Amino acid sequence: MIRSLSPRLSSRLRFLVLLGGTALAASLLAGLGGAQVAFTQLNLAGQTVQSIQLYGAEYASDTILGRLLKITQGDGIVTVTGLGHTLLLPLDENQRRATTDFNTVQLDTERRQARSATLVNGHLYLPLDTLASGLGATYQNGSFTLAPAQLLGVSSRSGKDSDRLVLDLSRDVDVVDERRGASVVLTLRSLSGQARRYTTRGAFVPSAEVARVGSDLTLTVPLPATDGYRTFKVVRETGVRIVLDAGPGVPRSSPDLLTRVTRPLIVLDPARVPGVGRDSTLDVARRAAELLSKQGWQVQVTRDPSSALSLDDTLKLARQSDVYIALDLGRFPNSARSGVTVYEQTGRASAQIVNDIRAGEAPPYGALVVAGTGSSRRLGDLLRGELKGGGVSARREGTTRSITLGEAPQAALLLELGWVNSASDLANLGVPSRLEVMATAVARSVAVYLTARANNNANLSAATPGSTP
Repeated sequence: MIRSLSPRLSSRLRFLVLLGGTALAASLLAGLGGAQVAFTQLNLAGQTVQSIQLYGAEYASDTILGRLLKITQGDGIVTVTGLGHTLLLPLDENQRRATTDFNTVQLDTERRQARSATLVNGHLYLPLDTLASGLGATYQNGSFTLAPAQLLGVSSRSGKDSDRLVLDLSRDVDVVDERRGASVVLTLRSLSGQARRYTTRGAFVPSAEVARVGSDLTLTVPLPATDGYRTFKVVRETGVRIVLDAGPGVPRSSPDLLTRVTRPLIVLDPARVPGVGRDSTLDVARRAAELLSKQGWQVQVTRDPSSALSLDDTLKLARQSDVYIALDLGRFPNSARSGVTVYEQTGRASAQIVNDIRAGEAPPYGALVVAGTGSSRRLGDLLRGELKGGGVSARREGTTRSITLGEAPQAALLLELGWVNSASDLANLGVPSRLEVMATAVARSVAVYLTARANNNANLSAATPGSTP
């Protein structure tokens, strides 16, 4: 469903920028300062393309590999996504070093020593053996082969007001879903598998039929026009799951839900504290947002130095959030308090639907909409642990006074950076390195929490096998 990699892991990689030169003709080879470059031919998933030999290792350009994968470059790192995998390769300015295994690369959530990306004549080139390891491909010099995508199995699960079908695939494929009259049809591109009819114990999806159409497979499910459906992917180490939920409990139109499933929303809400010289809450929020955004997370900050969202708009964002963190300074006349505190909402939530789902009245996909009460505790523990690792001690307390925490359906915290009555706190908040520690702690804890949540959702998607005729 969610494929999210932890920025915490990737931030520790050594990112290097590279120089070099790709030879476009034999006359240019002499200008490469002795670099060992030779043109070769590569069988790339059945197509003959050009590759190069660089210091004995085979590389292909991002233009050629872009036919199979999405490749982006930024901040000294190359991100490769496709076939259900995400790879992070440092960009090394030294071509000879890039072709050694001195480089730390990240293949999904695993870090390894392997060849890394480099530039040749200003063009990006990637090592084929590293890509094969991360994508589950078969590689030998001159040949890069992808195993055919296969349908491994179909399983089902019945629910109170919706049923679930799960298709297990050996690797990721393109999926198109559409409603056709009284049926929903999923088309899975370039997928091999057995055509057959399945029956289930479900009340809303009693059967499903897998059929072959050319090189594709289709899954057809009968569904009344009054019922809704939704589909999403769950990327796992062993393959990809395509999940279909259908029944009267699924809204016929659910763009907000689908957005949450595919791309979680992080909301950072820094309070404006008058009478304090430095806007430390905004400083921490903006630094944390920058760290998260660079690694692909979706982040909203509720204000900037000159303007802020209204309370109604802030509450709307909080209701849509997967992680909501308010940042504030403690202030109370004549208070002697000081230090950093992480607050969790206690008591009932403001929204009745949140209370209902947490009380157990939840559809099969309820955990994707409203998290349990322990989600904020898990995020709070992560945040306090990251702060402690940076040398900042933080208390844990509960609160009922925050409107926005009560409206957030998922993990929500209030991070109190210090107290305006404390001279030592204000002095600490004037130190840029301390603000950086706090921002990094926020970013890392959020990333680790959401990554773990994605893995848990993959486990929740497991369904019992459906019976077949």
